Amino acid sequence: MKRAAIYVRVSTEEQAEHGYSIDAQLETLRTYCRMYEMTVFKEYADRGVSGKSIEKRFELQQMIRDAKAGMFDLVLVWKINRLARNTIDLLQIVEELRKYNVEFRSFSENFDTSSPMGKFALSMMGSVGELERNTIVENVKMGLKHRAKTGKHNGKVPLGYTILDLGSAGAHKRKTVIEVVPEEAAVVKRIFEMFSTGHGYRSIANQLNHDGYKTKMNRPFSICSVKDILDNPFYVGQIRYNRYENWSEKRRKGKSTEPILADGVHQAIIDEPLWEKVQLLRSKKGFASTKRFDGKFLLTGLLRCPQCGAAMTASVTKNTAKDGSKIIRTYYSCSSFRSKGRSICSANSIRKDDAERFVTDRIREVLVKPHILRGIVASINIRKNNRIKPLQEELGAIKTKLSQIEEKRKKYFELYELDGFDRELFSERLGELDEERDQLLARMSEIEFDLNGDNSQIVPYETVHSLIRRFEHLLQMSSFDQRKTLLHLIIQRISLNDKRQIENIELAFHETTEHHFLRAAPSAHAAEGAFPFDGKAPKLRHRLSITI
Repeated sequence: MKRAAIYVRVSTEEQAEHGYSIDAQLETLRTYCRMYEMTVFKEYADRGVSGKSIEKRFELQQMIRDAKAGMFDLVLVWKINRLARNTIDLLQIVEELRKYNVEFRSFSENFDTSSPMGKFALSMMGSVGELERNTIVENVKMGLKHRAKTGKHNGKVPLGYTILDLGSAGAHKRKTVIEVVPEEAAVVKRIFEMFSTGHGYRSIANQLNHDGYKTKMNRPFSICSVKDILDNPFYVGQIRYNRYENWSEKRRKGKSTEPILADGVHQAIIDEPLWEKVQLLRSKKGFASTKRFDGKFLLTGLLRCPQCGAAMTASVTKNTAKDGSKIIRTYYSCSSFRSKGRSICSANSIRKDDAERFVTDRIREVLVKPHILRGIVASINIRKNNRIKPLQEELGAIKTKLSQIEEKRKKYFELYELDGFDRELFSERLGELDEERDQLLARMSEIEFDLNGDNSQIVPYETVHSLIRRFEHLLQMSSFDQRKTLLHLIIQRISLNDKRQIENIELAFHETTEHHFLRAAPSAHAAEGAFPFDGKAPKLRHRLSITI
């Protein structure tokens, strides 16, 4: 008998739709397996997750991992778009399954994906699924653009405003109105007035933080948050929308050619003369060079402030000696101090040369003194074991809770058959139990994926030694740009103690870094450049984190 893996998925929007529920998909596919005399190896369910990509779809990732291990012969889905709504992802997943001799089959679109015509049909069905998703997205975008053009705001409101819910305005609609929050509006006015009288971004942020004010997200003010407020035409009574397209993929590179700017229906906080004055000052300051000094800093963003944990950035001091010569000293300093001022943190500076020398010396030290590295590896394995136990306990508690929920469901169904039972109460309570069950199952999938990964694998000393030896060798032989690339690929963070001395260096190796940088040197014509090293490192299957 063929061993079948059943995969089901619902996104948040689809959970309420008839026929899309997890239970409905599972029941259909179980019946299909019984009809064709197939054994169900396991059921994989991703609940409340979009099919746009495989990110956060832990059950899908676990299924692929199990397929690679040869645990089943066939993957069965209710509909092709349950596996993926992106054509490229769909074809890549099916091709990967094929490499592991695992067949793919859809209940709704039943055809042989291994034949040329089957592959063509799969590609077409994947394109249809992607078209459906893109059509929905475009329709939503069209509605949001129309709202913006008519002066209505989309999404959250900035500091100074709040959204009041006035109740239902028809099916699936709510009537809302935007009102000014006087206390927040006073902060916004103060920011505009301070900038118009010559204060800079950092000076404004520092003063606001010193006085105890917070942003809309209840965080300290920074240079960026002050800039965002001064740049937002919402405060002068306008709606700005569609500045960027496909933000989740392109970020600021997806700048729109047709941004929307319309008069809003909300009340302005800043008057036109003050707004125009501030924008004029900002345009003048915008021509000033943002580069403060020249220099090559290897560890920018890797060092962490011992006081607040923020990244350390490059800084420089310039002094004049008695003979008139210039003395330049370079440091790494707390980025929160530089951005938000002394009321948030201190400079906590560390000399650039000392920090960079210590990092390279420390990596070399763990190689020439094997007892240090052996102790580190032993500590890693102890931490792994300590982390596994609470996860296993949580998994057991979840399974117990799921059993209790299932018992309650059965009792409610028994009560439902009695005359006089409140049907509305039944529906409401059953919905609550289903919601709780889905949350528990989603967490269970995440824990099982975590436990089946690298967390339960003992780390061999020889593997760690080989990886660090190759890393250290490359640092010695590479150019500055390559060294910086390697450091930012391998080092996750560098922690300082309260004496501003480096305490820990956290390294992380994974399959990508090992393949491209720590195995054989890539071609000199490759995009990532040629790293001057020949040899092979042990093949990694999981991410490996080390603190030295």
